[in-house]
Amino acid sequence: MRYISTRGDRTPRQFCDILLEGLAPDGGLYLPVSYPRVGQAELTRLRQVLQTEGYAGLAYEILSLYIDDIPASDLRALCEKTYTEAVFGTPEITPVSRLGQSGILLQALSNGPTLAFKDMAMQLLGNLFEYELGRRGETLNILGATSGDTGSAAEYAMRGKQGVRVFMTSPHGRMSAFQQAQMFSLMDDNIINIAIVGVFDDCQDIVKAVSNDLAFKQKHRIGTVNSINWARMLAQVVYYFAGYFYATSGNEQRVSFCVPSGNFGNVCAGHVARSMGLPIDRLVVATNENDVLDEFFRTGAYRVRGAANTFETSSPSMDISKASNFERFIFDLLGRDGAATKALFSEALSTRSEFDLAADPRFQAASTQFGFASGKSIHSDRLRTIAQVHADCGVTIDPHTADAVKVALEHLRPGVPMIALETALPIKFAETIVEALGAPPARPAKFDGIEALPKRVKVLPNDVLAVKALIAEVS
Repeated sequence: MRYISTRGDRTPRQFCDILLEGLAPDGGLYLPVSYPRVGQAELTRLRQVLQTEGYAGLAYEILSLYIDDIPASDLRALCEKTYTEAVFGTPEITPVSRLGQSGILLQALSNGPTLAFKDMAMQLLGNLFEYELGRRGETLNILGATSGDTGSAAEYAMRGKQGVRVFMTSPHGRMSAFQQAQMFSLMDDNIINIAIVGVFDDCQDIVKAVSNDLAFKQKHRIGTVNSINWARMLAQVVYYFAGYFYATSGNEQRVSFCVPSGNFGNVCAGHVARSMGLPIDRLVVATNENDVLDEFFRTGAYRVRGAANTFETSSPSMDISKASNFERFIFDLLGRDGAATKALFSEALSTRSEFDLAADPRFQAASTQFGFASGKSIHSDRLRTIAQVHADCGVTIDPHTADAVKVALEHLRPGVPMIALETALPIKFAETIVEALGAPPARPAKFDGIEALPKRVKVLPNDVLAVKALIAEVS
């Protein structure tokens, strides 16, 4: 399998090259030259693999379609090391259950070490990094950006890993107290937390700016763990297959997924699964008040908002107005035209902060060919949905998952199961749960008192030079 850039660079690269590289040299995101297709017979076989070998076996089968530069025995061992009941709390890893009589199925993705769906990919990524750096005898400085959950998931996955140092940027004061405590209380020497005075989009811009400085990137061995890294997204593709198999008894059934989304990485993994042939009817994008993606799928206009117009909400991990992974989907929407994609993301967004595809005939393919739909949820919707789900079936969901459930209910189709993707456990957003239910959510014992732990974080201005100076100083 070879990989190309969304902006036209077709220099052949293998998986382990792009694993360590992150962004392509032309500023684009990596995708495989083509998506491997999975027919009915193969779907039946994969269903049997999940039943007999578990989630780790399924992960190996999906990953092996994209990775041919890691020996099969090593890749299987990495999957078996990653996806265990001891790490994820259940043998199914991502179990699916019914939310009462709502017609919604909930796929649990947040049973990992940091109680968020990001663990599903990050635990694998940590093992992949350590494996490949060990093979090469190299080290890597990982630079990341988080709006809440990527940071802790990455840090817990990378802490103690040989050859890896993590520099994680986050928007100063914009994460929940629990999220901040998870990250900033880590005292491992290879973990460096950086709070940027700004919003998540500012953090993400810094990561991209550093990655686009090829001389600095090479000198300091910079890699990424954000979902701009293809390996992150590839790991997430697996749970769409697992969710489909858990929710259906045969391959004749189609299902839909509703995915809370800010940076478009989670739902883009669903787009990849659907492109491979998984029988997905619709991929429903659920946004919060920062509704850039919902606006696009409704109107064809993609308008990036500045920091002043990026709202601080009660589903803070989605407080994003510049969805990095959206470029991967637009590349496919435009017939994999790298020049056209570059014109939109490198030129139109840099000059006008927007582009409009409403008049482009290909825009209709977003819903007809690729199955996308969308909806929006606001704070009052979240409170109402959390309360309703709790009253109906005794389940407490976090605010981001509530966004998904609210929008999923608006897109139900007769005879088509709708799976809402859970994104985090409610304890990470206790204040909103108290507002909705009048009582705090259950707290796993291992996190008792986490907010009171000593914290280590460096506050920096929204300045890429300041971040570069810190990286150079530490590394």
